[in-house]
Amino acid sequence: MKQLSSAQIRQMFLDFFKSKGHDVEPSASLIPVDDPTLLWINSGVATLKKYFDGTVIPKNPRITNAQKSIRTNDIENVGKTARHLTFFEMLGNFSVGDYFKESAIPWAWEFLTSPDWLALDPEKLSVTVYPKDTEAKRIWHEVVGLPESHIIEVEDNFWDIGEGPSGPDSEIFYDRGQAFNNLPEDDPESYPGGENERYLEVWNIVFSEFNHLPDGRYVEQPHKNIDTGMGLERLVSVIQNTKTNFETDLFMPIIEATQKLSAGKAYGQNDKDDVSFKIIADHARTVTFAIGDGALPSNEGRGYVLRRLIRRAVLNGKKLGIEQDFLYELVPVVGEIMQSYYPEILDNQAFIQKVIRSEEARFRETLDAGVNLLNQSIADLKAEQQTVIPGDQAFKLFDTFGFPVEMTAEYAEDEGMTVDMDGFHAQMEAQRNRARSARSNEQSMGSQNELLMDIKSESQFTGYTQLDDKEAVLDDIIQNGALVETAEPGQAQVIFSRTPFYAEMGGQVADHGDIKQLDGTVVAHVTDVQHAPNGQNIHTVEVLSPLHVNETYWLSVEPSRRQKVSRNHTATHLLDQALRQVLGEHTHQAGSLVEPDYLRFDFTNFGQVTPEQLAEVEQIVNEQIWAALPISAIETDIESAKKLGAIAMFGDKYGDVVRVVSIGDFNKEFDGGTHPSNTSELGLFKITSESGIGAGVRRVEAVTSKEAFEYLNHQQALLNETAQALKVDQVNNVPQKAEQLQADLKASQKKVEGLQAKLAAQAAAGIFDDAKQVGNLTLIAKAVQVAGMNELRQLGDDWKQKQASDVLVLATTVGEKVNLLVAASDNAIQAGIKAGDLIKQIAPLVGGGGGGRPDMAQAGGKKPEGIDAALKAAADFLAK
Repeated sequence: MKQLSSAQIRQMFLDFFKSKGHDVEPSASLIPVDDPTLLWINSGVATLKKYFDGTVIPKNPRITNAQKSIRTNDIENVGKTARHLTFFEMLGNFSVGDYFKESAIPWAWEFLTSPDWLALDPEKLSVTVYPKDTEAKRIWHEVVGLPESHIIEVEDNFWDIGEGPSGPDSEIFYDRGQAFNNLPEDDPESYPGGENERYLEVWNIVFSEFNHLPDGRYVEQPHKNIDTGMGLERLVSVIQNTKTNFETDLFMPIIEATQKLSAGKAYGQNDKDDVSFKIIADHARTVTFAIGDGALPSNEGRGYVLRRLIRRAVLNGKKLGIEQDFLYELVPVVGEIMQSYYPEILDNQAFIQKVIRSEEARFRETLDAGVNLLNQSIADLKAEQQTVIPGDQAFKLFDTFGFPVEMTAEYAEDEGMTVDMDGFHAQMEAQRNRARSARSNEQSMGSQNELLMDIKSESQFTGYTQLDDKEAVLDDIIQNGALVETAEPGQAQVIFSRTPFYAEMGGQVADHGDIKQLDGTVVAHVTDVQHAPNGQNIHTVEVLSPLHVNETYWLSVEPSRRQKVSRNHTATHLLDQALRQVLGEHTHQAGSLVEPDYLRFDFTNFGQVTPEQLAEVEQIVNEQIWAALPISAIETDIESAKKLGAIAMFGDKYGDVVRVVSIGDFNKEFDGGTHPSNTSELGLFKITSESGIGAGVRRVEAVTSKEAFEYLNHQQALLNETAQALKVDQVNNVPQKAEQLQADLKASQKKVEGLQAKLAAQAAAGIFDDAKQVGNLTLIAKAVQVAGMNELRQLGDDWKQKQASDVLVLATTVGEKVNLLVAASDNAIQAGIKAGDLIKQIAPLVGGGGGGRPDMAQAGGKKPEGIDAALKAAADFLAK
């Protein structure tokens, strides 16, 4: 076996399949694009769905990649097992309707065993196959030469995710020897595919040959596919002969850096510390890559996952004696390990560190609050002679403060208590159910549309230079789900040999317009244009008169719509560049929509955008418009485009030849959309709104040209109306008048509050004079006429100062609503009376509910007629 680094192994895999005619697909962002079924990219095939379901036909049906991935469904096992990771790389080779088992199996064997490649010992390799897949078994035995004793039939070897592609698979296992086994050699699970540590699965080859239909049937796919996955970390652990993934060169530098930060702890000394080292190393990789791809910590979705991972790492740092912020210091270590294939980590190091350190500091504050809450809970439970921390309290500590339940259990154990683990797990399952119900119920991959996939006719887009094309030959017509020679009146889909109609892409909406006879007679309206699987522009049309295949038509784009859309598209480029200048280079596009009447631009940003920053962005964009910058486009190879400084848009994939749009020297972007010839055509740019739409993602909506003028006119009209309402002569005086009114209002409110305080004092006169004895305590329980809860609280403060009784219960009516206040003295609390408990007893009588601290509680209700009963119930509560 060769001695290789992880970087060498990754590159060797890609080089091997490149030698077999595969195109190397770059690793995509961890944040899925246009896929509501995934929180993260979780496999190599996840970014290639469009090829496998037939939505897009790839230029080359042979693809290979090393795809960064995140899975967090088994996060609790990370660090405790040899293989569980949240972040990992999946090496894969894929065939989209090209080669199948007869090539995929021998190639896998060649890469693993050939002296030119990994040179693994063939005697140490075994495979599993699906029992009914006799062809795969035959190839392994007869073509590869694997002994039948090394081929195991396993019923579970069938890949199926519901509707869509499915099929048998074959897994390859490496025998690490009995020394690595956690089971006796004769244990029933000690075999390739069993639950053991000896036989390590290194590769899974899926033979995607069926479509799983909604009715449950499996039918053969028109185009059979190969989808393989080999975890880089596992493969490296085999080749570097390490006990687990964590002793490889992918993790050890992170662990060694953590050792230096810890209080004299060392990896390999005891299992407890090792778990913490492993968790930190894994989570450091995950959060570094996730933040680098635009995810930010938050309380929902992938942001919640990030927050949880950072908090788990911090807590495990504390177990190693690390009291200061430290996780951010591991970012450059991760970057250096992965630099050969992911240079962007070191490029974005400062921003990634800033986000992590901010979250660490925030969590340390939260952690202190959580410890205080836990200590208070333990004290309260002990006071009630309880020895078990309820599951819902443990879950709150976990969910709100990031406390692992194991940490709560440790605290409890120190106090001679336990945790209701059944109750905790019930809360966890309820949370998982809520998360599942909130996810999209769409299947993760659709079935292939053979009709569209088989249309191979060429189609040229001519719309960059012209809006009319009189040489468009109608090549294909789809109507009522079938290819036809003639389109009858009604809806149809058509493909022409050439077309000026832009197909929706990159956020820019499709062109509309007409299909005409060459004499100018309109025979159909174009209502939408999309990309067919083989890349042609496929037009959705409303047919007025029959259309015929092989006839030549005059295609005419609606000029006004195209013009407006093109202007707004250019505005998104200007906006993107301006945001980078004002907010920083870490900001990047996270989606856009370019309509005729407005544009929408989503972008990542750590924190809010201030009004001053927005104004600066708007100013920069307008300056480029007024500078009348020329707009040009060239086609070149991708490397030349990058050297020109062109920006690649978020989530987009690019071929060997790319189109670069330049706006003077201000902006260069990879772009396939349409634009005017000069920025002056935009006239004016105006931001109409800015808001947050998710964790670390902001949205700007804006208008240009006529729409910007109309927007400003509307704002001016509103300002004029406001001036009239405020009775000022000029709109310039509106701010001054508004400030004056605010000051007058504040003075009036203060005066009202003073009068209310006097009324409350008058209403309170004498109410503290006749406390009643109820059992061993004194009670004042009365209805008073005051303005609301603020006044009741003021009376409560007066009562406390006067020590007028042991318990106070006050009620007041505000319109049709009731406010209740209960207060308890130290003497009452020592006697077992808590204000929160008492108010929960009496609030239902006024049709409401409430709660509070042992010394003070409040409630609201909707039944004023129940006040007398509530006051009586308070006395009865004390009497008991």
